[in-house]
Amino acid sequence: MGIERFSVELARPLDTAAGTIDSRTGFLVRTDGGLGEATPLPGWTESLDECRAALERGTPDDSTPAARHGVSLARTDAAARESGERLCDTLAADAGFADPAADAVPVNATVGDGSVAETADAVRTAVEEGYDCVKVKVGARSPETDEERLRAARDAAGDAAELRADANGAWDAATAERMLDVAAELDFSYVEQPLPAERASDHAALRGRGVGVALDESLSTTSVSAVLDADAADVLVCKPMSLGGPDRTLAAVRRAREAGVECVVTTTIDAVVARLGAVHVAAAVPDVPACGLATGSMLASDLAPDPAPVSEGRIEVPEGPGLGDGLEQLYRP
Repeated sequence: MGIERFSVELARPLDTAAGTIDSRTGFLVRTDGGLGEATPLPGWTESLDECRAALERGTPDDSTPAARHGVSLARTDAAARESGERLCDTLAADAGFADPAADAVPVNATVGDGSVAETADAVRTAVEEGYDCVKVKVGARSPETDEERLRAARDAAGDAAELRADANGAWDAATAERMLDVAAELDFSYVEQPLPAERASDHAALRGRGVGVALDESLSTTSVSAVLDADAADVLVCKPMSLGGPDRTLAAVRRAREAGVECVVTTTIDAVVARLGAVHVAAAVPDVPACGLATGSMLASDLAPDPAPVSEGRIEVPEGPGLGDGLEQLYRP
């Protein structure tokens, strides 16, 4: 197995729970003719040093999910390339999904925490660009302002797009209850991470208010099984990098769906290899809802040109075996 360190710059700095980041640093993983990516994200996975050590030992495990992701993706890519199958078809078969993998994945646009007018303009632009699902970031402003922003978003979208809101764990219980009621009134499909990540089980009390409750950050601190046992979510936001690989992600999706909980697939703002791997994961899920995979534009540089760009709110799965055509130069050290 070969590993190669890389770093790609973000188009603009990103605030996370662990601080502000302006680049993504990780490792390309090459094994048995396959290609993977291990790009740890503080607050979600192991550190960069821990990731490197696990890859060098060749023994990534649950404590090093990014490293495990890189190895798992590379090995599955190699198996798919050897059999002449698309990666998503191999993943679907391995996960036990009966339906064939999709040829394209619907994706959501994401609108930042701008002013009321900026929010409306951004939603309107996304709809004009062909997105039929838009996620609005909330929680950085006062509840009063966020309510205005959600109303402006609905006015701008009309009936043309599904709307979601993402609070990134910013609210207390009382604020969350108030804002979920507003979102329900405006026919938002769900509100993502209303409460802090460590309060995963407390989300159970927020369900049943006419709008779905989705968990994202909580999956970095609480297992999928524990979330399901607590009846804490209507939707899980599944990041293959933080869950430990495509196989672990699809196993989580299967368990969640058996429990009546929907799943969407998104990234940890990864480089093109992991981002494309996440597209294949999403394509393997039957009738997958719009996913958070339109993240390539968040990077100012990348490992290779993106062979699967967003077009009219969808990402086409690339042709060719494994990850697909377009990454040939990365298979060579």
